[in-house]
Amino acid sequence: MRGALEFIQKGCTVPKEILDDYQTDIQTELCAMQHALQSNYQDDRASLCLLDDTTILKSVSTLIDQKQQLKPTHLVVVGIGGSNLGTIAVQEAVVGKHYNSTNSTPKIHYADTVDTDHLSTIIHTIKTALQNNENIIINAVSKSGGTTETLANFQILLDVLKTYKQNYQDYIVITTDKDSKFYQLAQQEGYSILELPKKVGGRFSVFSAVGLFPLGMIGIDLQALLSGAKTARDQGLQPTLTDNPSALSAALIYHYSHQGAVIHDTFIFSNTLESVGKWYRQLMGESIGKEYDISGNRINCGITPTVSIGSTDLHSMAQLYLAGPYDKFTTFLRIKTDNTTLTVPTNPAYDHLVDNIQGTTLHHIMDAIFIGTQEAYRKGQRPFVEINIADKSEESIGQLLQMKMMEMMYLGYLFKVNPFDQPNVEAYKKETKTILKKGNMPHTDLSASPAESR
Repeated sequence: MRGALEFIQKGCTVPKEILDDYQTDIQTELCAMQHALQSNYQDDRASLCLLDDTTILKSVSTLIDQKQQLKPTHLVVVGIGGSNLGTIAVQEAVVGKHYNSTNSTPKIHYADTVDTDHLSTIIHTIKTALQNNENIIINAVSKSGGTTETLANFQILLDVLKTYKQNYQDYIVITTDKDSKFYQLAQQEGYSILELPKKVGGRFSVFSAVGLFPLGMIGIDLQALLSGAKTARDQGLQPTLTDNPSALSAALIYHYSHQGAVIHDTFIFSNTLESVGKWYRQLMGESIGKEYDISGNRINCGITPTVSIGSTDLHSMAQLYLAGPYDKFTTFLRIKTDNTTLTVPTNPAYDHLVDNIQGTTLHHIMDAIFIGTQEAYRKGQRPFVEINIADKSEESIGQLLQMKMMEMMYLGYLFKVNPFDQPNVEAYKKETKTILKKGNMPHTDLSASPAESR
């Protein structure tokens, strides 16, 4: 491991006796996590078992080897939400947002919305490749096997592939629950299939075949990724709160939510980790935003997750963060070592414009901004914690994502909600399918007043 994740609490003060109470509270959930490791995927915390599952890793690695023999120049991941957010987060963190602009292959594309123009751009790209006798891989990911957006996009892309490849089945990989309708269709059609354990929810699935196959296809070191995650899992099972970043973070988020901090901002001082923030946004939104608690009481619980990028959003949101309502708790995320080094040239003609940056590395300037931002938060009594990871390697990113998934399990326990379901997401799906069945769009009277609309 290149370096352990550091969790620093200095930006908030919680009395020792309160932390001691949380120390006692987490023991039940800690025991549940330890039990889940022995449950062979029979517990809702089943994602904890993924890191030791050599069968999944072997099946994924074998399929990667098979598909790489086709020398594909493009890989299209067709999925939405938990089916691709973790993959995007790891990809952009480790190989960068501009991976497709490099000489590396295959290029990777994400068909994650039924936006016509977005999908048309992907289709144009893969059509050009196919016309040049290149090969592509389509990886359709749907846990349920019946996601409207995924199945619509997959069928369109499949039609394109069929036009150019007689043996089109060789270029398709389906990732889904065993025996889902999509699984059964894939068997009938002769597609390659990767199974997702049924108890592993989509937003906790990045270390399953959902994330491992596409990430391995673009050269991500899967063993290193899982190794980092194991380090975080070990830390997340420590019985002492101060030795357990996942539990301590959950306790602090929970504590400050009851002080009015109902917005949790992940402030990331690295542009390439923006999608880690978006992945975490789903993790928190779906896990904690619940209408009912585990006893069936209606509580309408939730913390609104937001994502900020340093130093970009200091010039768009800092005024609100430092002067607005005290309704936010912030997690600052910093990378200790960048992949590259850039230095501002020494140019006396520019000395009078900004002091003390001549001959200084951009990393040093970013660190100064990071520390200065924290100082402003501290003086403004805006509570925060800090997470430092060593670099953007697979080990570090694996550790960060696993730490956050276990944080959410602890947070769900503290809020007394089920962090593994998302029953209200089905509401839009049900209404959408009803509308599609009718074959026409409902009329909306835009002239109606807000009161009349309600």
